[in-house]
Amino acid sequence: MRGVKKWMVQAEADLKAAKDSLKDGHYDWACFQSQQSAEKALKDFLYENGYTSIITHALKELVRACKKIETKFSAIESPARHLDMFYIPTRYPNGLAGELAPSEFYEREDAERCVSYAELILEDVKKFLKK
Repeated sequence: MRGVKKWMVQAEADLKAAKDSLKDGHYDWACFQSQQSAEKALKDFLYENGYTSIITHALKELVRACKKIETKFSAIESPARHLDMFYIPTRYPNGLAGELAPSEFYEREDAERCVSYAELILEDVKKFLKK
């Protein structure tokens, strides 16, 4: 398994951080940390299934690769695509149009949806991991 478990450990830690950020009102970070959690969980599955190098951060691409191994990953395509929208604009002021910084732009509803999607993705990935 070559240290694969550490990807899921970090995915779970990122999800906890996202929940903490949501609770503390840091909605931009909650969204980004949710994306990171899902990304690391998907990479865990791919590494466990023989991938040796994964360069992308795009969840849609990661899900597409996972579907080649397990077709039931199609159930998380939409949540993954949604989380992809939070990779850059949540962190960089020039990632958003207008005058608002990410810390001003994102709202509780955004963060709640992102956290719920990350939870869903982690649950699904865990179903398909080898014991």
